[in-house]
Parts: sequence; structure tokens; C-alpha cells
Amino acid sequence: MALVQTTGPAPLAIPGEERGGLLSRWVSRHSPILILGVLLIILPAVANSFILDQIVGWALILGMIALSLMFLAGYGGMVSLAQMTVAGVAGYMMAVLGTSSLPAISLFWPWWVAAPLAIAIAVAFGTFAGALSARTEGIYTIMITLALAAAFFYLTLQNWPIFNGFNGFTTIPPPKFFGINWKDPIPLYYMILFFAALSYVAVLYVSRAPFGLALQGVRDNPRRMEAIGYNVTAHRIAAYAFAALIAAVGGILLVWQNNQISPFSVGIDVVINLLVIAIVGGISHPIGPFIGAIIYVILRTFALDALVAVGLDGRRFQTLIGLGFLIIVLFSPDGVIGLWRRFTARMRAAGGSNGR
Repeated sequence: MALVQTTGPAPLAIPGEERGGLLSRWVSRHSPILILGVLLIILPAVANSFILDQIVGWALILGMIALSLMFLAGYGGMVSLAQMTVAGVAGYMMAVLGTSSLPAISLFWPWWVAAPLAIAIAVAFGTFAGALSARTEGIYTIMITLALAAAFFYLTLQNWPIFNGFNGFTTIPPPKFFGINWKDPIPLYYMILFFAALSYVAVLYVSRAPFGLALQGVRDNPRRMEAIGYNVTAHRIAAYAFAALIAAVGGILLVWQNNQISPFSVGIDVVINLLVIAIVGGISHPIGPFIGAIIYVILRTFALDALVAVGLDGRRFQTLIGLGFLIIVLFSPDGVIGLWRRFTARMRAAGGSNGR
């Protein structure tokens, strides 16, 4: 009888008790995220269509686009102001290639052709933005990406044959497949939630994969990473391409949710708001942009009514939003994530002192 000899070390067996301990520690560490996920899944059972569409759905989409900015800034050290522009490119291409209220411009291709092509074009634009700014740092990266955002805004504003100028596009319906009309509030909400969760998991996975660890090394010390053989520029461009994919999907979801797109959907003020969302939530963890987005959407939705209720001019709602963000950043430069980490650290310290 021939004996088969295996090479290499035997797989490490983890006792059942140790596996249970690892699982319990993982659940304890991620319990806020897990609880939030469960609440979002069951939300349609208790919330109306306004909450699903105009509050949570909108926040999840903005969180996705801000997540692409957070990935570049937090893990790559590159503050890109072109992420909302990438989303706008995807949204406009969806309107041009797919269905809209303008048969003279739109090609009326089926969504399963138009959507992938729109995403591909947006990713190509995001990669181009990365190629332009990958060799720069700091303020120069910000200025290059801001210039691209401004150029695209004025292009859509002044171009009528392709982008319909000032008016933009309306009546851009979500698709219908699997016998489901995804325009209905609950199906549309779950589609948005699915892609938001997928984007969150993807960023979390990539940040811990070899590419993400190398990107963080490039962020911390690009010269050393280049000296040991890493292509710094290629890593940065690849990061822009990955971030553009997330922003492009968010742009298509935003168009389907709003049923329209115009130059003011990608204006400079929207670009700056996206940066504020990412910073207020925190750029040290992928959940930060979603936290910043829900804070922004709540303030944006209810600030006008709050000002009118106290007898102030409702047109000053932007001032109230700015004050809210300013207070958060002053108390925590790392955003809401920083506040949460300091709170949990104090709770652990208090629990340890009580135990002694």
C-alpha cells in the first residue's frame, strides 16, 4: 500500500471554545454596526415612504458617494473633490444612454446595457482624474480635482445637444426585473440598502487586503514604499478607479431615486457638501460617511421648518446646517467616529476601574 506524504505544516486546529470566544469578541466589537444593519432591514415595516425615500434612502446614496471620497482620503491620503462629479457622469450617461423625457437626446437602450456602460464611462473618468492628480499631494490634489468638478459643471450647464443644458433630464425611471417595479418606495429602498452595504463591505475588505495595506503605506511614506519596489503612482490610480466604481453606482441610484438630473446636481456647492459629509462623519472608518450623510440629510430636511417655527428667515437654513457641522468638528476633529471612540474608551476605562 502506498502512503501519500503531504508537505507543509498541518492546519492549525482551533478548539471549539476558542472559536466561540473569537466569535463573541467579533460580535461585541461590531455590535453597533450589526444593530444598525438590523434596524435598516426592518425599517420599511415601521416607516412611511417619505422616511424611506427622502431621509434614509437619500442618506445611504450620499453616504456611498462620500465613502468613495473617504477611501481615497482616509486610506490613500488623497482628498478628491471629483467624486460627486464621477457620480454625476454616471447619472448623466444613464440619462443619455437609457430612458428619459427627451427622445431627441436619449438613446432609450435597456437598463442592463445603459447602466454598465454608464458605470464604465464614469470609472474611466475617475481613473483619468486619478492619473492627473496621482503625482500631486495636498492642496494640489484638491485643486486639480476641484477644477475637474467645475469644468464638468459648466459643461453640463452650457451644453444642450448632449446634456440639455440648464434643464437637464427628467423621467429617468428605475428598472423593472424579477417581476418587481423598483420604482416603488420599498423595493427601491432595499436596492439602495443592498448596494450601500455592498460598498461598505467592499471598502472594509479592500482596506485589509494587500492592496489596501500597500495603499496605506503609500499614504504614510510614499518614498519608502517606492524604495522597496511598490509603484506608488499605479497604486494611487488604482485607488481612484476603485473609488470611482463606488461613486458611479451611487450616481445611478441617485438618478433613479430623484427621477432627474441637472447641472445643479453636480454643482460646486454639492461637491463641497460631500466633503463636509465625509469629514463630519469621520474618514477613519467606512461607517463615517454614512453617519455624516444622515446628519446632513436630517439637517437639510428639517432646518427650514425649524427656523420658520422660531420666527426666523427660512432661507437661512444653510447657516443652521453649517453651525451644526462646525460644532461637531470643533468638538471632534475626527468627526462623529472620534466622539464615539472616545466615549467607548471612557466606558471601558470606567468599567475596568469599577472591576478593580
